[in-house]
Amino acid sequence: MKKSLGKNASVFPMPVLMIATYDENGKVDVMNAAWGMNCEMDQLVLCLTGTHKTSKNLRLSKACTVAFADQAHLKEADYFGMATGNKTEDKFERTGLHAIRSEKVNAPIIEEFPIVMECELLEEVDTDHLHCFVVRVLDTLAEESVLKEDGKPCMHKAGAVLFNQFRASYMGIGEKDGKAWSEGKALL
Repeated sequence: MKKSLGKNASVFPMPVLMIATYDENGKVDVMNAAWGMNCEMDQLVLCLTGTHKTSKNLRLSKACTVAFADQAHLKEADYFGMATGNKTEDKFERTGLHAIRSEKVNAPIIEEFPIVMECELLEEVDTDHLHCFVVRVLDTLAEESVLKEDGKPCMHKAGAVLFNQFRASYMGIGEKDGKAWSEGKALL
């Protein structure tokens, strides 16, 4: 028997995304955003409140990088979700992480996160019930150490973490449980 949990809009799992931008002075800003996902093969939708420093920077620079948080830098990733760039001048500097300029877009790449997507802003959507940014991925970069033999990233090797909103916790990614577009073939 199922028990009512009340109004709880929790989708699991959610990736822990590090969205990095430059402000008007070229200063690095990074935020932790779990509410992001693919919306097309080369596009992401990032659901961010319009008042975030990152939102302001995205409007200004029309670009960002999106990295997957990893277990090795969980303390820093969590901090990026706790501190606001609107009030904390040295937010990025406090973490001790390092950034380099993306070659594809006007945004920083945080060197410590092993997988990062370089993105350009396509559209800002603002309705009564939704505020988000749609970005196009121009390139995805991955450390060679997290690639499998086929040249594709392994999220387990990358130490990527997921956000569990039911428990307000981060979880690691295990090995695969099945192959997409294959498991259901027996029912076709």
